[in-house]
Amino acid sequence: MIDASILMTIAVIGGTGKEGKGLAYRWAKAGYRVLIGSRTPEKAIVAASEIIQLLDGASSTVGMANAEAVKQANVVVLTVPYSAHRETLESIKDFLIGKILIDVTVPLMASNLKKVMIPPAGSAAQEAKQILGDEADIAAAFHNISHEYILQDNEVECDVLVTGTSKETRDDALLLVSAAGLTGWDAGPLENSIIVEGLTSVLININKRYGSKHAGIKITGVNKS
Repeated sequence: MIDASILMTIAVIGGTGKEGKGLAYRWAKAGYRVLIGSRTPEKAIVAASEIIQLLDGASSTVGMANAEAVKQANVVVLTVPYSAHRETLESIKDFLIGKILIDVTVPLMASNLKKVMIPPAGSAAQEAKQILGDEADIAAAFHNISHEYILQDNEVECDVLVTGTSKETRDDALLLVSAAGLTGWDAGPLENSIIVEGLTSVLININKRYGSKHAGIKITGVNKS
């Protein structure tokens, strides 16, 4: 398990997109060293510069190629579109050994984002496990947070459900959820990610039906203290 007293280096693969950049911003603000990874290093460098500017220069955020970011990181966060999920994982697979992967990928049907798409493996996170092997430490999280929220400093009225291959892996992911200023919940084994990923299409449907961009979920009836 990650020592909470050590500020980790976090690689955000796909960090040039809205979701990845938002998470990178929040972890950089919390004091973590953040590496923005991209297939196009130049785009990663620009994204890192934008985060540094948002934090008035008080950030050790660096942009680079995906493989190099993964090599230097303790924890790797994957925020790519589902269409790039397998290709990206296969390209960094050899550098993920012994590291935690937090998969943020959501399978969405390009023709209808409001309709749940279920991959052959059951979920994108379970597909990641197939690609990386049974020994891989994988958590799935941040699927239901609107990117409209996370690149701002406002309080986010949405909880984060975390699934994972072990309790220890989920606890490590929950640590980063908290560091991002969000409320996280242990949602059980990685197999449950099929439900959490699928909720994204439900929230997209609610947003479109009721003219919002911020639909989310809250866990009630539980006292975490």
